[in-house]
Amino acid sequence: MHELSLCDDLLSQVVAIAAQHNAQSVESITLQIGALAGVEPALLETAFALIRVGTVAEQAELIMQTVPVTVLCQLCGTQSEVVANLLLCNACQSHETSLLSGDQLILASVALNCAD
Repeated sequence: MHELSLCDDLLSQVVAIAAQHNAQSVESITLQIGALAGVEPALLETAFALIRVGTVAEQAELIMQTVPVTVLCQLCGTQSEVVANLLLCNACQSHETSLLSGDQLILASVALNCAD
C-alpha cells in the first residue's frame, strides 16, 4: 500500500507548515487528486487515520477533491474533459491528445488552529 508512504510524506509537509506558523493543531487538509494519480482514496483515508495519531494533525479532517481528466487534442486544438483511460478528443475523436490534468496529487490547503 503506497498510500501509507504518501501519507507519511504528506504529514511531514503538514507538520512543517504547522510549525512554521506556530499552530496548535491542524483543522483540515485539502488534497486535489486526479483519477490517473494512482491513488486509491479509501486507502489514503485509512492510511491517514493511522499515521496522524500523536501529531499536530491528529484531529484533522482530510478533504479529497477530485480533479477531472482533461486533454488537449493535437489535431483540432480542443480541450476536453474525458473519461480516465479513454483519452480521446471529444470533438474529433482523435487519440493524439496530451494530458493536461488528472494525474496529480496536490496538497491544496492546510487549515491551521493558531494561538492568538
